Amino acid sequence: MGAIASGGIRVLSEDVVAALRIPDRVIATIAANEEAELARRERAYRDDRPPPKIRGKIIILTDDGLATGSTMRAAAAAVASQDPERLVIAVPVAPPEVCEGLRQVADEVVCAAAPEPFFAVGNWYADFSQTSDEEVRALLALADEAFHELPRR
Repeated sequence: MGAIASGGIRVLSEDVVAALRIPDRVIATIAANEEAELARRERAYRDDRPPPKIRGKIIILTDDGLATGSTMRAAAAAVASQDPERLVIAVPVAPPEVCEGLRQVADEVVCAAAPEPFFAVGNWYADFSQTSDEEVRALLALADEAFHELPRR
């Protein structure tokens, strides 16, 4: 029904909320729980590193695929609020209307596949298992190491 991101960003899928008649109090409770989980993940994944500096940089947001686009809209809003030079959204698969809708919040949107009918992101993967906190931390450590080995301009 929606998504949140750092900086108090909240994106609701109004059509889902209306269709399911989800009361505001339920949304508020779920949002509070998700904000606590977001804070936990930020602490766990950053290891006391500050958030990356985005201002004036080209930022590419990616995901394994999009169903409603709410999560990507929240991420794009969080990034856009930090004044990047350019914001690109790149995903392997998403419904055509989601790809099109994201063009309003990014400078460029790349959807490798936009099948109709869509069904679900998991249909496009042989293995769509969740990534553990340990895997995320290990991948971020590898990325940090590689970043520090890049030549500076």
